[in-house]
Amino acid sequence: MQINIRRAGSTTILDLTGPLVLGAPQQDLRRAVEEVIANGARRLAINLGGVSHMDSSGIGELVRTFTLVRREGGRSILFAPNKQVLMLLKMVRLDSVLDIVDDEAAAVAGD
Repeated sequence: MQINIRRAGSTTILDLTGPLVLGAPQQDLRRAVEEVIANGARRLAINLGGVSHMDSSGIGELVRTFTLVRREGGRSILFAPNKQVLMLLKMVRLDSVLDIVDDEAAAVAGD
């Protein structure tokens, strides 16, 4: 998995590309989130547009990220999931727990 980190105002955006699955991809996301949190980021937007597919470990890592950011007094937003990823998140009912929006503009709104 490739992770590009960039800023848009006070929002740190993580652009993910590739599968979000058990192993290196999941660990890469964990390290990237821990790094940006350690550097003071409190508003994260995770771009799922490039995520081809996800397994339960990927879902777990998104929940972990949501929890970690909230514990630090921040907010995490997921945006642009493809149909398959969105359907998976809805199937496990995380669409009612996690903030999921359609695009980057909605993710950084109010920034």
